[in-house]
Amino acid sequence: MSDPVLDRRNRIARAAATGKRVGYLALLAAVAAFAVGLATDWPRWTVTVAVTGLVAACVILPLPIVLAYGVRAADREDRAAGREHR
Repeated sequence: MSDPVLDRRNRIARAAATGKRVGYLALLAAVAAFAVGLATDWPRWTVTVAVTGLVAACVILPLPIVLAYGVRAADREDRAAGREHR
């Protein structure tokens, strides 16, 4: 029988990993668009992609990062207490 707490923790960890992946991809797109804009004459699309990517990363990233830290802290606490963990 599986532990519902560990199951929920695993779901949160997967969601946090996906959220971080999406947020960091948005940041990568912003940096890439900025680099292209810097190398060219700042076409409108480079500014739009850079700003949109930065805003998306700022909105998306905080929650998954905090959730991932929380999952790791719970895993550490379980290990320190001798309880089974993922």
